[in-house]
This record gives sequence, C-alpha cells and structure tokens, in this order.
Amino acid sequence: MRLTELPRRHRAVVETVEDRVPNDPVARRLRELGFVAGEDIEVVAAGPLGAEPLLVQVGFTRFALRRVEAARVCLRTDGGAA
Repeated sequence: MRLTELPRRHRAVVETVEDRVPNDPVARRLRELGFVAGEDIEVVAAGPLGAEPLLVQVGFTRFALRRVEAARVCLRTDGGAA
C-alpha cells in the first residue's frame, strides 16, 4: 500500500521509500526526515482541493507532503498497525 492510499486516521508502518531515479534526492530527504522502515505513520488530514497536500504524522512529527512525494512511501498495515 502507498501512503496516498492510506485512509485518514488509520495507522500503518513505513516499509520503504522508493527511489524514482538513481540517488533520488526526494526519497533521500524523506528518509532523512524520519520516513524509515518500522516507523508508525498516519494521515492526519488532506487539503481541500484534490486532497493536496497531505498532513502526515511520523512518530511525533507532522509533515505536509504533496501526493507525488507521498506516493514514494510504501506501507504495511498488518501486525496490528492498522
């Protein structure tokens, strides 16, 4: 499942952040910000037009992400994370 597919107020766990190109700077920055395997994640809210941006909480920190950025984050919802 992708972060863009996660319903609001449902928890999941980050599995990976995909690189779209070799040495992808956006994916690298997401990992630096805390989007790493095993972190709890939740979509808190979405913008009014086209659900852009997404307000995402990773751990205790909130980020506003464009949908194209959020689509790079792969999640798992098993193991009681949902």
